[in-house]
Amino acid sequence: MLNYKRYRKNPVVDYPEREWPGKEIEQAPVWCSVDLRDGNQALIDPMVVSEKIEFFNYLIKLGFKEIEIGFPAASQIEFDFLRQLVDRKLIPDDVTVQVLTQCREELVERTFESIQGCKQAIVHIYNSTSTLQRDVVFHMDREQIINIAVEGTKMVKRYAEKFPGKIILEYSPESFTGTELDFALEICTAVQDEWGPIKENPMIINLPSTVEMNTPNVYADQIEWMNKHFKNRESIILSVHPHNDRGTGVASAELALLAGADRVEGTLFGNGERTGNVDIMNMAYNMFSQGIDPKLEIEHINESIEIYERCCKLPIHPRHPYAGKLVFTAFSGSHQDAINKGVQAMKERGSEIWQVPYLPIDPADIGREYEPIVRINSQSGKGGVAFIMDTYFGFKLPKGMHKEFANVIQRVSEQQGEVSPDQIMDNFREQYLEQKEPIHFRRLRVDDLSSETKSEFDTRVMVVYTDAGVEKSFEAVGNGPIDAVKRGLQEALDIDIKILDYEEHALQSGSNSQAAAYIHLLDADSGSVTYGVGVSSNITRASVRAIFSAVNRLGLGKK
Repeated sequence: MLNYKRYRKNPVVDYPEREWPGKEIEQAPVWCSVDLRDGNQALIDPMVVSEKIEFFNYLIKLGFKEIEIGFPAASQIEFDFLRQLVDRKLIPDDVTVQVLTQCREELVERTFESIQGCKQAIVHIYNSTSTLQRDVVFHMDREQIINIAVEGTKMVKRYAEKFPGKIILEYSPESFTGTELDFALEICTAVQDEWGPIKENPMIINLPSTVEMNTPNVYADQIEWMNKHFKNRESIILSVHPHNDRGTGVASAELALLAGADRVEGTLFGNGERTGNVDIMNMAYNMFSQGIDPKLEIEHINESIEIYERCCKLPIHPRHPYAGKLVFTAFSGSHQDAINKGVQAMKERGSEIWQVPYLPIDPADIGREYEPIVRINSQSGKGGVAFIMDTYFGFKLPKGMHKEFANVIQRVSEQQGEVSPDQIMDNFREQYLEQKEPIHFRRLRVDDLSSETKSEFDTRVMVVYTDAGVEKSFEAVGNGPIDAVKRGLQEALDIDIKILDYEEHALQSGSNSQAAAYIHLLDADSGSVTYGVGVSSNITRASVRAIFSAVNRLGLGKK
């Protein structure tokens, strides 16, 4: 039996005065990419310097203004990478690099050596503050843990005074989510007092969900409590760094913004230790889908995917929000039908606001294509097949025809699995457009009889066709060409048919335009019904071809 009794609930925050549930995200936070540090250290095959430079340049292209580039005091590769960025002048004036270091003298000294030549830099110090780590890892009490943070701040301050550029201090009480709130506030305040930030020159206090230990609402309570209890709040940039141990990193970050966070640290697609960091792309697209400017240039997601997968050697999950290969597909028939109707409604209404069921955003807005939206398999329904025929090939099948043709495609998919759009069109041609046996329409002449007042009909047709390869013809009259052809076929083939419905539409525009015609035909003797389809540059010929198509599909040409 699953031994769940080995575990206990993590404590929640007693904070009934919380205000974040009534708020909404209204603007993007300050984004800080930690792909090159936190993300890179979690890779099976970490990036080499050339890959880091390519990734750094791409982060700049996306619009990141703060980028944590590594732990230069702990690795020669990361030190050399930073020196290349500086020496090759690859850091734009409006971009601030961030470097991480522990609170040890030799590491802080090496860190400042690495950033020489930077116009500005964020120096990020941290030490673990959680109850558990104080007990089992460091064997220190609160005062000793606070002393580590304050002494680290003093070191940074000492080196910063000699640094020719601007230094911004960032402090993280690591394992914040496992730290008592009063102690988290106490240690952050001690660092704040030692550094002395002001509104015009603030410091960053970063409250990481180093390990997700509870539901996102608890993290939001922790963030809001800290936000409300900081002194000189205007001198602090409140940052969060959520991880994804419980699979709720994005939710935790979004609720943290409601709770007062100004800044989010994360990685492009959520890479990081264990289950990863918060996925910045996911968050940014979420904001975009709500009409909020994400302040990142994320309209070319395929490019982001290609660079990420190549440099990180990690694949994007096919169901990853927005980036997955399958997220803008719909196998379910009901979903396909709703997508079809939603797209048509937008076209008909000329709406500038995107509102399509099952598609929270227009895939084209982020560089994806419409082609993969609907894919057909044995679970698909009539709406999806109709959508493919319209979107890919311009055939707007009558509603009554949706199920008839979908049944054809379902039989194919049950044998082979997924059916491509080209295969769907091939079956459409075979089943409808190329139904030319045994009777095959060849030529048509139409005469107007409206001047002959004694006739009950207004149209005469002369039709030439082949029957099993033998050329034949008939003349017939009726109320319009379609009625006349129907009457002529009834007499020539000795059949009893009735036209139940007729639809037509243009397939193309311009001088070379073609028309498609759809005839819903009943065999009165057997009760069988089917559709026939014809295409021609002349709508009357298209209609006649549709009648012949339907007669052949019903097997009536063999009588």
